[in-house]
Amino acid sequence: MSAPQASTLENPFKVTDPAKIPAKRYYDEAFYNLENEKVWTRTWQMACRLEQIQNVGDWIEYSVLGRSVIVTRTKNGVRAFHNACRHRGVQLVPTDSHGNCKTQGFICPFHGWRWNGEGKNTFVYGRHLFDETLLGDDELRLPECRAEEAVGCVFVNFDDDALSLAESWGPVLDRLEKRLHADQRAEWWFSTEIPANWKIAMEAFMEGYHVMRTHPQLQRAVPGLYNSMYGHDTGGIGDQVNPHLTKAENVAAQIKNLELMSEGMAGMVHAKEVELARLVPADALPDDPEQMLMHWFGGVQHTIVEGLKARGENVPDLNALAVSDPIQAVEFLFPHYFLLPFFTSTSAYRIRPTGPESCVFDIWSLTHFVPGEEPAPVMEPTVLPYDSDEFPPIPRQDYSNIPVQQKGLHAKGFEFMRLSHEKEGLISNYNRIIDGYLADAPREKLAAATHTLGGNFDGKFFDYDF
Repeated sequence: MSAPQASTLENPFKVTDPAKIPAKRYYDEAFYNLENEKVWTRTWQMACRLEQIQNVGDWIEYSVLGRSVIVTRTKNGVRAFHNACRHRGVQLVPTDSHGNCKTQGFICPFHGWRWNGEGKNTFVYGRHLFDETLLGDDELRLPECRAEEAVGCVFVNFDDDALSLAESWGPVLDRLEKRLHADQRAEWWFSTEIPANWKIAMEAFMEGYHVMRTHPQLQRAVPGLYNSMYGHDTGGIGDQVNPHLTKAENVAAQIKNLELMSEGMAGMVHAKEVELARLVPADALPDDPEQMLMHWFGGVQHTIVEGLKARGENVPDLNALAVSDPIQAVEFLFPHYFLLPFFTSTSAYRIRPTGPESCVFDIWSLTHFVPGEEPAPVMEPTVLPYDSDEFPPIPRQDYSNIPVQQKGLHAKGFEFMRLSHEKEGLISNYNRIIDGYLADAPREKLAAATHTLGGNFDGKFFDYDF
């Protein structure tokens, strides 16, 4: 498949050393415009959650950088239409709106032209005023936007020739689907605008190296856990156990960590999962530190799965998936959506640019419910200032860093971010894949590179041939 037609714009801040990311990528307007043209027109973007369009006729609007689509459930499945009247281009539905078109369809607010939920024009006011060659069915049908379903969401792509979701994201998509994300529902949805480039916001979650300072409550609860990953030259799972504590005390520390993550993120570790984890006894665990923690964690996963299934929830077998389809604590779906699936629940994040140094940041808490007892769909976010105390503690702590990092990138003499080849490779890989898009690399090569993002949280640099 051939690459898209080349643009006259050029990438002024290409990454030439994987360990050094040019600072101007995060605020230069020309670079931002290039991303707008080359990345956001050709990538799969999370448009809505499936429960938001449960019934035939349900629709919701999604927009990014001036492009807008209507995502709707038709009698033949989910479809997306570009949000513009075929008469003079007025948007048929407002930004951030939703509704059901089964009764009236989509009505242009300017002259009253109308379309049904299948994108077919059903009414032209004063039809006799127009040349009939302008009013044929194909002329007036709403143009479709690519749309596919995955992990409980609808994703859209403005490129009609884009590879499929599975081809674009690779094996990580199948691994995530096996965790039954399609059965999850949102408990809440928060949104904010952050004064920072969208990539800065994304990159704050691409490594756990920041936990020690940014989330000190987690570090204090189980210092061995984080020190074994970031504070020592080498470290194994056994280093996470404090040899000066009893087995019961070590287990209590692990439970405290889960409690703090539940308080801090809700979906990442759900309160009902912490409740079940407390049921796993410590006295029967092996004395060997490494075996002790592995046995305890396996017991926790088993207890959570069996406990939630007993309640009637459809949850995956976590211990079986840990062997057959392991995933990382954070998994990214390029370019702007990522999941934090710890046990059976999930936190989900979506980021969209609104300017070179601003972005909209959405967070969902997702979990399973007993069939028939699901809550009403969360149709609109709770919009908060980025420094609001109403955010859960962990994203609130992350938000405290992101805007000041954006300011620091402008400091005199700061030309590059300097990345760890051991733990910050995902940041470098992401930026170099973006460069591939900016260089109009072939779709197949971009997809192959994007596959390397799966499972690469806290990961290393990869080499790409574009």
